[in-house]
Amino acid sequence: MINQERLVEEFVNLVKIDSPSGHEKEIAQYLKDKLTSLGLQVYEDDAGGKVGASAGNIIATLPGNSNGPMLLFSAHMDTVEPGRNINPVTKDGIIYSEGETVLGADDKAGIAAILEAVRIVKENDIKHGGLEVVFTIWEEGGLKGSKALDYSRIKSKMGYVLDSDGAPGTIITTAPAQNSIVAAIKGKAAHAGQCPENGINAIQVASRAISKMKLGRIDEETTANIGIIRGGKATNIVPDNTYLEGEARSLSLEKLEAQTNHMCQILQQEADAAGAEIEINVQKEYHTINLKEDDRVVKIAVEAARSLGLNPVLTSTGGGSDANIFNGKGIACANLGIAMNKVHTTEEFIKIDDLCKMALYVAEIIKTANK
Repeated sequence: MINQERLVEEFVNLVKIDSPSGHEKEIAQYLKDKLTSLGLQVYEDDAGGKVGASAGNIIATLPGNSNGPMLLFSAHMDTVEPGRNINPVTKDGIIYSEGETVLGADDKAGIAAILEAVRIVKENDIKHGGLEVVFTIWEEGGLKGSKALDYSRIKSKMGYVLDSDGAPGTIITTAPAQNSIVAAIKGKAAHAGQCPENGINAIQVASRAISKMKLGRIDEETTANIGIIRGGKATNIVPDNTYLEGEARSLSLEKLEAQTNHMCQILQQEADAAGAEIEINVQKEYHTINLKEDDRVVKIAVEAARSLGLNPVLTSTGGGSDANIFNGKGIACANLGIAMNKVHTTEEFIKIDDLCKMALYVAEIIKTANK
């Protein structure tokens, strides 16, 4: 059923369109035109204005022709840097970039697979209960597009995000929730050579707190990290301001709350002990994915994989994706492996055979859901 030449051409065209996070206007217009030509009803929401991007999320709907469930399929339009002027090259059935940029298979392989699956559905008159295609902006570095998505236009109760590593048939059913922790410590400046005892060293407060925190791998479900710290003006001034950013993640919401509280309490205690002021802000970045083997969205994906001779693998990830946001909005959503390799590096690549398998897999999921 698949047209490999068409699929590869689509993918190559997509990766040649510059779309670093926040600059998705050109690819958004390209995709609106493509989806419209395929007979979908297309809408661009106002997420761009909300997050400071050049375009909004694309929401496209194909009305159903059966009583099956409506399904959502999603991938993100943006890429990480260096992601401008990408020149894809093909060698021995594998697509690479020339080596100066990322390839952008993350996540344009997902977009290409979804577009080809829609073509397959239409060309073969595959019955379905309706399809919603969502292409998001600014997924990299904060899931900003999916957070700002106009959910009043989303009718699906289940769906699939195509945005994970792993061979076709990989089904992410669990992923952690994440809290971000931002702290600003205010100490007291003083001359470091003449009267350091008159100052309160904000960097020292932060370092003492970090040294007492449980960080890294907390347990099999929980991780924590302090990733950014900055402060100070000169070596001869006791630093009066220090800023740090960290995070906690866990598959367990109770453990997430406990780890977050632990980190905040240590920061507050060390600030109080030194006589410094501190402002701590905690924000929930995304919800967990916590799908069960017998959930319909998982069973459909497993059956579809087996129908194609793929090996269905239910697994977990420590990262976040748009699927976390969709699950938090009440849409049962699995994240599917699309066999992208070495993402976020200039060595990124994808095999043409895997790209074809993913397009067929999406079409088979649509077919299976209607049984």
